[in-house]
Amino acid sequence: MEHLLEDYPVITEIPVAWGDMDALQHVNNVVYFRYFETARIDYFDKIQVMEKAKGSGIGPVISHTQCFYKAPVTYPDTLLVGSRVSDVQEDRFIMEYAIYSKSMNRVTTTGTATGVMFNFATNAKASIPEELKALIQKIESGEIK
Repeated sequence: MEHLLEDYPVITEIPVAWGDMDALQHVNNVVYFRYFETARIDYFDKIQVMEKAKGSGIGPVISHTQCFYKAPVTYPDTLLVGSRVSDVQEDRFIMEYAIYSKSMNRVTTTGTATGVMFNFATNAKASIPEELKALIQKIESGEIK
């Protein structure tokens, strides 16, 4: 497993719930976006994005997300979701995800999301604060675990 997710600085473990499956007896496609969200929040927690947003009124919103399904996941299983930021621009960043199935011993799903910084007081895009850019760099380089 280590080599399959080694490029992802944050790994989130998620057990597959029976209710995640659909009538075709595999995890429903929309559930993967919840898995990505859980991994994204774990990443954000490591760099205190949500706490900083409460103080400044500026935080990320997701403007685009996509998912690539490689193999169906079923209950019971435990997933490891790797997350990383692959690109940081003035007002947005790209997150990438890889979902590893412990029972299948392989990556079953990958995805991306574009996060845009948003000023909730003015209802407009905002620049990513330099402090946040520095924290992303630290987590990606392994300085923050």
